[in-house]
Amino acid sequence: MNNTIKELRIKKGWSQAQLADKCNVTRQTINAIEKNKYDPTLQLAFNMAKHLDTMVDELFISDQ
Repeated sequence: MNNTIKELRIKKGWSQAQLADKCNVTRQTINAIEKNKYDPTLQLAFNMAKHLDTMVDELFISDQ
Protein backbone atom coordinates (compact mmCIF):
# COMPACT_ATOMS: atom_id res chain seq x y z
CA MET A 1 0.00 0.00 0.00
CA ASN A 2 1.41 3.38 -0.99
CA ASN A 3 0.64 6.68 0.67
CA THR A 4 0.44 10.40 -0.06
CA ILE A 5 1.76 11.56 3.31
CA LYS A 6 4.99 13.04 1.98
CA GLU A 7 3.21 15.04 -0.71
CA LEU A 8 0.61 16.37 1.72
CA ARG A 9 3.29 17.19 4.30
CA ILE A 10 5.35 19.10 1.75
CA LYS A 11 2.25 21.03 0.60
CA LYS A 12 1.93 22.27 4.19
CA GLY A 13 5.61 23.22 4.21
CA TRP A 14 6.35 20.88 7.10
CA SER A 15 9.42 18.78 7.76
CA GLN A 16 9.09 15.19 8.89
CA ALA A 17 10.04 16.37 12.39
CA GLN A 18 7.24 18.96 12.42
CA LEU A 19 4.60 16.40 11.44
CA ALA A 20 6.06 13.97 13.96
CA ASP A 21 5.79 16.57 16.74
CA LYS A 22 2.15 17.23 15.87
CA CYS A 23 1.40 13.49 15.92
CA ASN A 24 3.48 12.72 19.04
CA VAL A 25 5.79 10.26 17.26
CA THR A 26 9.43 10.36 16.19
CA ARG A 27 10.69 11.71 12.89
CA GLN A 28 11.93 8.19 12.15
CA THR A 29 8.35 6.90 12.41
CA ILE A 30 7.14 9.43 9.83
CA ASN A 31 10.09 8.56 7.60
CA ALA A 32 9.32 4.83 7.81
CA ILE A 33 5.62 5.40 7.06
CA GLU A 34 6.41 7.61 4.06
CA LYS A 35 8.77 4.92 2.71
CA ASN A 36 6.13 2.20 3.23
CA LYS A 37 8.37 0.39 5.72
CA TYR A 38 5.92 0.76 8.61
CA ASP A 39 2.13 0.71 8.76
CA PRO A 40 0.79 3.22 11.26
CA THR A 41 -1.77 2.31 13.87
CA LEU A 42 -5.31 3.36 13.08
CA GLN A 43 -5.08 6.05 15.75
CA LEU A 44 -1.89 7.46 14.21
CA ALA A 45 -3.42 7.35 10.71
CA PHE A 46 -6.41 9.38 11.90
CA ASN A 47 -4.11 11.80 13.70
CA MET A 48 -1.97 12.33 10.59
CA ALA A 49 -5.08 12.82 8.45
CA LYS A 50 -6.39 15.44 10.89
CA HIS A 51 -3.15 17.42 10.82
CA LEU A 52 -2.81 17.08 7.04
CA ASP A 53 -6.42 18.27 6.53
CA THR A 54 -7.56 15.14 4.74
CA MET A 55 -9.32 11.86 5.38
CA VAL A 56 -7.58 8.59 6.19
CA ASP A 57 -8.68 6.97 2.94
CA GLU A 58 -6.95 9.80 1.06
CA LEU A 59 -3.64 9.09 2.81
CA PHE A 60 -3.31 5.52 1.61
CA ILE A 61 -3.50 4.13 -1.93
CA SER A 62 -4.03 0.47 -2.71
CA ASP A 63 -1.40 -1.17 -4.93
CA GLN A 64 -4.12 -3.01 -6.85
